[in-house]
Amino acid sequence: MTEFEITGASAADMETMRDWADAEGWNPGDSDRFAFAVADPEGFLVGRLDGAPVACISAVRYGDGFGFIGFYIARPAFRGQGYGIRLWEAAMERLEGRLIGLDGVVEQQDNYRRSGFRHAWNNVRHEGVPHGDAPGGDGVQVVDAASLPFGQLASYDRRFFPEARDAFLSAWTALPGRTALAAVRGGRIEGIGVVRPSSGASRLGPLYAATPGVAAALLRALAEHAPGGLVSVDVPDANPQAAPLCADLGLVPVFETARMYTGPAPALELAGLYGVTSLELG
Repeated sequence: MTEFEITGASAADMETMRDWADAEGWNPGDSDRFAFAVADPEGFLVGRLDGAPVACISAVRYGDGFGFIGFYIARPAFRGQGYGIRLWEAAMERLEGRLIGLDGVVEQQDNYRRSGFRHAWNNVRHEGVPHGDAPGGDGVQVVDAASLPFGQLASYDRRFFPEARDAFLSAWTALPGRTALAAVRGGRIEGIGVVRPSSGASRLGPLYAATPGVAAALLRALAEHAPGGLVSVDVPDANPQAAPLCADLGLVPVFETARMYTGPAPALELAGLYGVTSLELG
């Protein structure tokens, strides 16, 4: 008799989840799992069949009122047998009473709607080596984000995310191998971006900017820290200036998800959101 159980994820499980996501073509960052664990150490669940992992999901809590679902994967040989839905129910139970967000791949979006999620916008992954005639940096100075007071960075991030996530942000910007840059004018932050190594194109996110010119300056500067300059950024169509900027820089669409919420979309500064942080954690 086979036995299915749901447990919290171990450090080894987090590595397995990263490999499974890579196999799905999601190209997660090589060190993302370390920042994920900081976001919510108990927010990662694994479904085990006779002790072996066969499915995973994340259900990460932020503050008192928000949660995000990600990493929802059942291994191909175990799909259609009810294991995934049991894991899904456990994740939703963990986030009960909160506004919940997720980034859903196209083939799963109808299922998410049946679970009460509503479409907010699409994220379209753009990939390539930045070049072309996109606008310049609008006179900002691009500096190492670590040179700025962390509270200033966290306050700026809060404009683009439903809850404070200071511990996660600290890890996300400072893990070895990644580069975090800020665009500054007159002592004021006008943009932030982070690039991190991945198995394919280096992942770039978040990318916040006051103008398309600032976004272009950050994107170009971050690409200088990627092997061969090849970057991948998940661009929300809720900011109508973001995708055209990527096209001007020579990046092309390669992958699409839908940002969905269980209630009204939170009030974010979407006009300054040029790239989401992570499809796994929002």
